[in-house]
Amino acid sequence: MTSPRRVTPEPFVWLMFSAGGVVAALILPVLLVLFGVAIPLGWVEAPDHAHLLAVLRHPLTRLALFGVCALALVHAAHRLRFTVEHTFRLGRYDPAIATVTYGAAAAGAAAAAYLLLTAFG
Repeated sequence: MTSPRRVTPEPFVWLMFSAGGVVAALILPVLLVLFGVAIPLGWVEAPDHAHLLAVLRHPLTRLALFGVCALALVHAAHRLRFTVEHTFRLGRYDPAIATVTYGAAAAGAAAAAYLLLTAFG
C-alpha cells in the first residue's frame, strides 16, 4: 500500500529561484553596465529621448522588464528565507518567514507592474 503523495509548491518555488538567478546573473549586469557605465562615460552613444520612450512603451519591453524585476525579487526572497532560517536556526518559523519574504517579493512585483503600466503612458 502506497501513501498518498503530498503536493507542495516547492518545485515551482525552486524553478522561480533558479530563473531569478539566471536573470540576476545575465540580464541585470548588462543593463547596469550599459546604463550605469557605458552611456554616462560616452563609450556608447545614448539613445535620444523619443527613441527610448518608444522602446519603453512597447508591451514586450514592459513584459520583459516586469519578468526581470519579478524573477530577481523571487530569487532574493528565496535566498533570504533560507539564509535567515539556517543562519539563525529559525526553522520552526518557516511559514512566517516564507510569508514575509515571498509576500515582499509579490508586493515588489506588483509595484513594478503598476509602475510599468502607468509610468510611460
